[in-house]
Amino acid sequence: MRTALVHDWLATYAGSEKVLTSILEMYPSPIFSLFHKEKSMIGTPLQDADITSSFLQKMPKIFSKFKYYLPLFPLAMESFDLSEYDVIISSSHCVAKGSLTHAHQTHICYCHTPMRYIWDLHFEYLKHANLHKGFKGLLARHYMHKLRNWDVGSSLRVDHFIANSKCVAKRIKKIYRRDASVIYPPVDTQFFTLNETPREDFYIAGGRLVPYKKICVCIEAFNQMPDKKLVVIGDGPQRKKLMKMAKSNITFLGYQNNEVLRDHLQRAKGYLFMAHEDFGIQAVEAQSTGCPVLAFAKGGALETVVENETGMFVFDQTGLALRDTIMKFEQNYDRFDGKKISAHAASFSKERFQKEFKAFIEEKCS
Repeated sequence: MRTALVHDWLATYAGSEKVLTSILEMYPSPIFSLFHKEKSMIGTPLQDADITSSFLQKMPKIFSKFKYYLPLFPLAMESFDLSEYDVIISSSHCVAKGSLTHAHQTHICYCHTPMRYIWDLHFEYLKHANLHKGFKGLLARHYMHKLRNWDVGSSLRVDHFIANSKCVAKRIKKIYRRDASVIYPPVDTQFFTLNETPREDFYIAGGRLVPYKKICVCIEAFNQMPDKKLVVIGDGPQRKKLMKMAKSNITFLGYQNNEVLRDHLQRAKGYLFMAHEDFGIQAVEAQSTGCPVLAFAKGGALETVVENETGMFVFDQTGLALRDTIMKFEQNYDRFDGKKISAHAASFSKERFQKEFKAFIEEKCS
C-alpha cells in the first residue's frame, strides 16, 4: 500500500505536527506541504523527512506573512500530483483535505478542525487583522466567501473523516454535513511524567501567543493577584503586547524545548488553559505530569479535564472569572491527587492513538 501524507504547512513543531509524526511512524511516506521552514524542523522527528513543498515556498516572506497568501492556498494544494499513491492521509486544519485524488485512491482526513478563521472565528480574525472595514475589509470578506465555498466543496474529496475530538466532529457535521469518527490525538505520556516532589507556588500558561489562546485573560487575572506568580512559556505575535500588560509577578520565558516545559509542569501548582480549543494537547501534557488544569469550559477541555478531579472549569473567558476560580481551586487544593491526574492522562497516550488510527486505516483500506 503506497501512502502519501499531506499537511497544511510546516513552520513550527506544535500539536498538529506531533500528530503528523505519529502517523509517519506507522506509515513512512513522503510528506506534501504548502511550505516548510527547515530551521524549525531541526531537532524534531521531521528533520529528515521527505518533504515536498508547493510554489508558495518561494513567495516573499512566506513564513512571516503567510496569511496574506491565504487566497492562493487552494490552488497550491491542488498543484500536488498524488496520482501514484494508493492511500492519501491528510492532516488538515486548513486546506490539506482539498488534495486532488482519483477514483482508485482512498483519502482519509485527520481533521484538527475546519478552518476556524473563515467559520466560527471569521469576525474575530478580520478584526485582529485590521481587515474589518474599508476597501481592504471588503476585499478580505470577498476572498473569505470564496474560500468558504471551496472549503465545503473540497470536503467531498475526502472518503473518510477522523476528528480529533467530539467538539470537532460536531463542527464537521455542521459545516460539511459529514460524519467523522473521533480519535483523540497522541500525547507523549512517556515523556511528560509525574514527579512526586512537592509543587511550588506558581502557575503556568503556555502555547503560541496569539489572540485566541487568551493568554491576556491569564495576565488580567494575575495583575489582580500581585502575591501570586505566573510563568508564560511560548512565543508569538502577541508577546510584546502581553509583556506590556503584565505586572512584575508575571514572567515570560519565550519559546522553550520540551525538557524545560516538562520541568515547569512537574513543579507548577496549576496549568491555565483559557482558550476555546479543539482539543488542547498541552493541557493533557500538564495532566500527564500530575498538574491540575484550570480550563475554560468549552471545546476540547470538556473532553480532557474532569471537574474537581483533574482540574476545575472557568465558565467565562475573563480575568475576573479566572481569578475567582483560582481562589476556589486553592481552597480545595488538597483534593487533587497527582497520581490520579496522571493516570487519567494516560488514556490519551501515543500508543492508544496509533492503535486506534492503524485499525481505522486497515478497516477502510482493506
